[in-house]
Amino acid sequence: MNIKPLADRVLIKPAPAEEKTAGGLIIPDTAKEKPLQGEVLAVGNGTKDEEMVLHTGDHVLYGKYAGTEVELDGEKYLIMRQSDVLAVLA
Repeated sequence: MNIKPLADRVLIKPAPAEEKTAGGLIIPDTAKEKPLQGEVLAVGNGTKDEEMVLHTGDHVLYGKYAGTEVELDGEKYLIMRQSDVLAVLA
């Protein structure tokens, strides 16, 4: 994959959705929650008003409806503005 986000955007690979509950029940695809965390795969250069603070490899939390979903080589990714990211996981 060779994609470079522009300006203050980042490319995120969402974490996989939970397959089972704590009790061991299998969750069907139609009932799975959309994951709200993922890994930053690529970052833009930022803008003159907003410096990029996210880096490739950061694990982040983002809003439920944040970003635009894209599919590349059969994998789903999100492209969103850095400001749509809520937190970096330590």
